[in-house]
Order: sequence, then structure tokens, then C-alpha cells
Amino acid sequence: MRKIRVLIVDDQPLIRSGLHATFDGVPDIVVAGEARNGIQAVQAVKTLRPDVVLMDINMPRMDGITATREICRLGAGYPAKVVILTIYDQDEHVFEALRSGASGFILKHTPTDRLVDAVREVAEGDALLSPSVTRKLIDEFARRPVLSAAPTPALDQLTEREREVFRLLVRGYSNDEIARALVLGDSTVKSHVQHLYQKLGVRDRVQIVIFAYENGLVASTPRG
Repeated sequence: MRKIRVLIVDDQPLIRSGLHATFDGVPDIVVAGEARNGIQAVQAVKTLRPDVVLMDINMPRMDGITATREICRLGAGYPAKVVILTIYDQDEHVFEALRSGASGFILKHTPTDRLVDAVREVAEGDALLSPSVTRKLIDEFARRPVLSAAPTPALDQLTEREREVFRLLVRGYSNDEIARALVLGDSTVKSHVQHLYQKLGVRDRVQIVIFAYENGLVASTPRG
């Protein structure tokens, strides 16, 4: 069984040790390493090649947002998914981290079992954004000017069904909700979502939301 490799990044030793202890004894997860700041995190991703990076935001030398941006720029050879660790879900920096390529965020006081599940979800390609959190992200982008309202050629590659899935993803629907709304099987929805990632050149559903709003493709109301 291949284990999910996790890199823990936080400038506080107690936080790092606590997170490390969380994964002790979890059969399918191993802590590949730790880092105290963003500079160390980027180097660790290059050398250790983790699957998931748990990233603090406020750190010396290089903050978590900058480190996330650097990691996500490394390319396909370094497919680590970054999850932002934060104290408050309303942290204003979270949105900037998501724009930098993070696959979601999780609160530092999240229960152990949920944290373990979260790492598994991100490693499998999901994003840590519930519909309510997606709506917060949508509201944030709705307050900002649209960067480009021109049609994007990437959408021309999508089938009609993929366009339907795309619209529901942007509105914050989970895979289960998409399956019910479009009367599709779970595996079919997952396949469509993966095709969207490939055709639009994005990493996960967080980036799909950002892609849509930065290109002026949807209205500001997330769900009816």
C-alpha cells in the first residue's frame, strides 16, 4: 500500500509536533518531513516530494502564501497539494492563498479524525472547500473587478455535459450534489471533473472557481 506523504510547515515546534503525532499510527499516511518557514518548505518539496503540504500562513523569512505560490509554480514534476493551516476560517489571507494555488484550508483546531480524512481527500484530488466556504470565496471575488470578461478558448474544449458540471462546481456543489442534479453516477461525475481539470489547466475545484470568476464567466450568486 502506497502511503500518502505529508510535509508539515509551521514555525511553532509545538504545532509541528502535535500535527506529527496526529499521523502516528495512521497506516496510509506518513510524515515525510517538517519545515519552519516558507523557504524550507519549498526546498523540502523539491527534495522530499510530498503528496500534501500542511502550510501555516504567518512565518518568518517566507510566509505561507509566498511559499504556496512557489510550490505551485514548480510544475507537474512536483504535484504536492497545499492545504493552508489557519486559526480562523475568515482569515483574510486565506483567499490570497487559494489564488496562489492552495487546494483549500483547514482550521488548526480541527479534530484529529477530520484532519486525517482531509489529507486523504486532498491526496485523492479533492479540495477542502465545503459549499459554504465556496460561497465565501465567491463573495470575495464578487467584490473585486473582473480581470477579463472576454470568452476563453479553454471553454471551447468542453462538452455540453462538462459545461453543466463546470457550472455546478462553480456554484459550490459537491460531487454527490452534482450527481443528483444531473442524474449521473458518482464515478461519471469524478471522470467529468478530472476532464475539467485537464482541459482548463487547473489543479482542483478551488482553481475552477477562481478561473470562472477571474474570466467573468458566471454571475455572482452562487446558488439559488
